[in-house]
Amino acid sequence: MKVGNIHRRNPEYPDLDGYDHFLVGYSGGKDSTACVLYLLEEGVLPEKIELWHHCIDGREGSGLMDWPVTEDYCRAFADALGLSLFYSWRVGGFEREMLRENQKTAPVRFETLDSTEERGGTGGKLGTRRKFPQVSANLSVRWCSSALKIDVMSIAINNQTRFQGKRTLVITGERAEESAARSKYKTFEPHRCHRDGRIKRHVDHWRPIHAWLEADVWAIAERFKVRPHPAYYLGWGRLSCAACIFGSSNQWASLRQVNPGQFDRIAAYEKEFDCTIHRTQTVCERGSLGAPYEAVKDRALIAEALADTYPEQIIVETWELPAGAFGESCGPT
Repeated sequence: MKVGNIHRRNPEYPDLDGYDHFLVGYSGGKDSTACVLYLLEEGVLPEKIELWHHCIDGREGSGLMDWPVTEDYCRAFADALGLSLFYSWRVGGFEREMLRENQKTAPVRFETLDSTEERGGTGGKLGTRRKFPQVSANLSVRWCSSALKIDVMSIAINNQTRFQGKRTLVITGERAEESAARSKYKTFEPHRCHRDGRIKRHVDHWRPIHAWLEADVWAIAERFKVRPHPAYYLGWGRLSCAACIFGSSNQWASLRQVNPGQFDRIAAYEKEFDCTIHRTQTVCERGSLGAPYEAVKDRALIAEALADTYPEQIIVETWELPAGAFGESCGPT
């Protein structure tokens, strides 16, 4: 039985026939993948669905935080299902924003139907960060989510006239099971880009899998036979950055084996800032307390996750649950 039948009886289930655009905040992870597949199961036409992937490290060659293969995995997923994909990013990505010293936040670049646009970066106040985002549900200190995802998407929506006079549904994959904070999120609400004034832009925000359990998420991937992102096969239970600030000791130990150069750069920044991600422990200390995932012994899997291109099929004949399923899913508290 489809999980969607539950939502059909929920008054917060939107009238999907009433929207012109469906914008999915697509990370390449299991939850945003489940959102896309659920839209298709519910009969949303593929030509109305747009995958919006926010490049955490930008497009300027930083590579500090994310999995190298993620961008191309998203492309392969979109191609396999016949969906449009748009990339967007904060110029300089995570690293530039983290190193900001008496500077304004960088502008945002986003792909449109026929070009790449740049907006922002001229207003606002001068500011300094010089430290990693902190492990918190508060977006003012866990600035990676707000500066590199939420604000990026909003700027891209606000600066495209094709959404004016239309009804747009923004879809994201937060689930109540993930944390106490996320359990309080509304399933359906007006999006921050909604405008009723001189500019008419109807935008709603829907979290269609908010009530789902992880088992439901993997079940829909299996129904569509979608091969998950390589990080899950390495043992990660959640696809965020490879070096997510919420990483457990085991994840830091695993990253040190999978991509020691990336790990060492983060450790060096902690020393430079004299402020650790975890506050009480350095990433080196945390990694020493953890045990690497068993799957990180597989050199072929590591090569796949660290490649710039995704070589595998997205739709597979034989679907297998990855090693990271139902494992550590360290994320926002």
